Amino acid sequence: MNEGVNKLGKINIRVAKLGDVTSLVKFNQLMAWETEQKKLDEDILSKGVSALIVDGNKGFYLVAEQNGEVVGSLMVTTEWSDWRNAVFWWVQSVYITPDFRRQGIYAQLYAQVKALAEQQQNVCGFRLYVEKENLIAQKTYESLGMHPTHYLMYEE
Repeated sequence: MNEGVNKLGKINIRVAKLGDVTSLVKFNQLMAWETEQKKLDEDILSKGVSALIVDGNKGFYLVAEQNGEVVGSLMVTTEWSDWRNAVFWWVQSVYITPDFRRQGIYAQLYAQVKALAEQQQNVCGFRLYVEKENLIAQKTYESLGMHPTHYLMYEE
């Protein structure tokens, strides 16, 4: 799909497959702990990751790999916008392994998201949510053209 070179070597960006479930589960667990000190149930998470990979209607994962090792990933899900008669792509579950952070891997993943969206012709924008305290991630997203919205998020 998309290849780039960082200071640690060539990075390949591709759509995840079932063989990536173990890495994706691990990344989700690490991300949840790092950002919210939440422990995610491995069995539920494995089923959830697998369900998305098997059913493209739910979304997709992209992975970044170097020499066959997955070093980063993100998930994309969709939200229908009746106001725009199109879909927003939500970027979620972003994780880059610590040794590969701050080297442009997320930028490569996001560029691939945008390239795939262009092929769909019905994607009206990209959204994500980020922890309020995660200033490094916020600066990364802003450097790639994203900006904070005026919406607050609520959940039950």
